Amino acid sequence: MQRDYSSLVTLIRRFKEELSKPFVGREEEALVITLAVTTAEHAILVGEPGTAKSAMARRAADLIKARFFKYLLTRYTDPDELFGPLDIASLREGKYVRITTNRLPEAEIAFLDEIFNASSAILNTLLTLMNERILYDGYREIQVPLWTLISASNTVPDEPEYRALYDRFLLRHFVKPVSEDKWEALLDAVWRIEREGYRAPEPLFSINELKEIYSAVFSVDLSDIKSKLVKLYAAIEDQGVHISDRRKGKALKVIAAHSLLHGRTRVAEEDLIVLKYIAPQTPEEAEKTYIVLLEEVNLRERVLEEIREVESNIREVKAVLTRGPDLDSRLIEYMRGLEKAREKLKKILNTSIDDSIKRRALEVLVELEETVDAIKRRLVL
Repeated sequence: MQRDYSSLVTLIRRFKEELSKPFVGREEEALVITLAVTTAEHAILVGEPGTAKSAMARRAADLIKARFFKYLLTRYTDPDELFGPLDIASLREGKYVRITTNRLPEAEIAFLDEIFNASSAILNTLLTLMNERILYDGYREIQVPLWTLISASNTVPDEPEYRALYDRFLLRHFVKPVSEDKWEALLDAVWRIEREGYRAPEPLFSINELKEIYSAVFSVDLSDIKSKLVKLYAAIEDQGVHISDRRKGKALKVIAAHSLLHGRTRVAEEDLIVLKYIAPQTPEEAEKTYIVLLEEVNLRERVLEEIREVESNIREVKAVLTRGPDLDSRLIEYMRGLEKAREKLKKILNTSIDDSIKRRALEVLVELEETVDAIKRRLVL
């Protein structure tokens, strides 16, 4: 039975929430993977070891009732390990047939760790498998059921032979270590997993339900943002970040999926924030793209950035307060800065229609008031 629009939105939102639940500070990575599975596109997470890239891909597969394949590639990985060994009996009969049972050609969701270790033989097969969903098996073309391939890598390769493979990942995210303010929560989360072990979640939906969600993406109205999108492409390219024609077109799916995730049937300007996962090829380009988006797009991310800036200032003041009981000459200056920040937060609370932004602003405002009170007590002493 086909689900209605609202229930599909609920499903994909739950997927994103459940995906990030055991992890600390990995909401953005969960968003990238969610957008990938919603659009039947591929995603790659690039970052240093120990940043939960593999664990998140594994959990994503657990949350979908689908055939899953995962593998860690090394320089010595043989194509048979991914695509299946040759059938010797068939080979004796002059037939070139692979035994693909429990291998990548039968997977609907796949995770390949350190994909840029792929040999040229694996690389060539992956290109058609990812783009056309076809495996060339001897003289046969086999249509494969691959929906989304998630990959992880510590670095982006410079070698030209990997550019085509890298371009197959429509969504690319550069993963950073958890910020210092979340370290305590990180310790608690890791300790809990070490103590209790990993518990695979119950699947939220099947691959057929995922196909329904995919179909719903194309019911989203994109008409309001096309002219703005063209201007953004030009602004991003002006910063030296080249976006291929294919990526320019395919970005529409991701923009629509982001809108769907937020329960909208009509794309809003804030949905264009997803370009930061599509345009850049390097961390440096990611920074340039993000700056363009913050300047050009009227979106919630800009407001959240303002809130984060206030929060960062509060942490700086708290650090001064904890250094000792001595009176610091900067406290008066800090007090004035926090009073201005208070007005900014109150304005956000009064004008925003986004409940999540209001909650975030209120949390920071409470912390700000506590910090102001602490400064006043120090000044009195």
